[in-house]
Amino acid sequence: MNAKAIMAASILFGMAVGAGGAPALADVKAGVDAWAAGQYPSAVANWRPLALAGDADAQFNLAQAYKLGRGVTADLEQAEIWFRRAADQGHLQAEDNLGLVMFTAGKREAAMAYISRAAARGEPRAQYVLGTAHFNGDLAPRDPALAYALTKRASDAGLDVAAARLARLDLLVTLEERQRGLALLPEMERSAQRARLDAATGAVRPQPPQLSRRPEPVMATPAPSATPPPRAKASPPLPAPAPATGADWRAQLGAFSSAARGRAFWASLAKNTPALRSARQHLVTAGPVTRVQAGDFITRSDAEAFCALLRSQGQACIAVQK
Repeated sequence: MNAKAIMAASILFGMAVGAGGAPALADVKAGVDAWAAGQYPSAVANWRPLALAGDADAQFNLAQAYKLGRGVTADLEQAEIWFRRAADQGHLQAEDNLGLVMFTAGKREAAMAYISRAAARGEPRAQYVLGTAHFNGDLAPRDPALAYALTKRASDAGLDVAAARLARLDLLVTLEERQRGLALLPEMERSAQRARLDAATGAVRPQPPQLSRRPEPVMATPAPSATPPPRAKASPPLPAPAPATGADWRAQLGAFSSAARGRAFWASLAKNTPALRSARQHLVTAGPVTRVQAGDFITRSDAEAFCALLRSQGQACIAVQK
């Protein structure tokens, strides 16, 4: 997706009355509660003044709103700006997302340093991207064993598109390379835990899905276990991954007469389809039809693998290029 031009924001400072009648900015948790209730504009209104004042949690949440297009128009450049501001203050989740947003926006080479650090800390989406790069020898040295290990860790963490990629790698990587990759897993697990603890100079605050809230600080969450949780994984025979050229592919799930119907369909499907949690929602309007698409995928085979997972659950899906 091409990032939209940065939009000039008209900022309204909503002030709440604190104890003793003193004006006080709404807190981050109030925005999280509004978000959880589906009141996205209200959540953004809570976070924006705090983000401008330098609050890293609010900056991270505002970036997520721009990335997802909830409460504001989707804008990857604005998402990158706010992720970067939070990351510069040591917010690990912001740095994890910064590289992924940059990669999606086409800044692939600049993104790889962030993606590599996030993968080292155990971030599944970053491990998936880095594993793809190592398998293709594109943006990273070709290393099938390391690619297999990274993809295995992402799959074990519950990333469905990584599970489909792992099934393909089982056919493409030699037995010796798979064994070498599996031998890397214990040290990768220990290194990820050390990396997150070393990077968390203060504390990582607890989060609802991809949002920061504040009450008591806690230590960094351990990296995902290398032992896979029980989950159904499709494993169709698929061709070798094509060289990564950016996140140019999506999975199309259906077409509707209005954007509102498309959003309602996505919300209903997402409740019972865990695979959608790792994909971004796109509503593409062409004339009277709004197409519902999930993305963004680096190659066509990634999108087709994602569709195979959805079709195994009874949902129609086709891979399309944006």
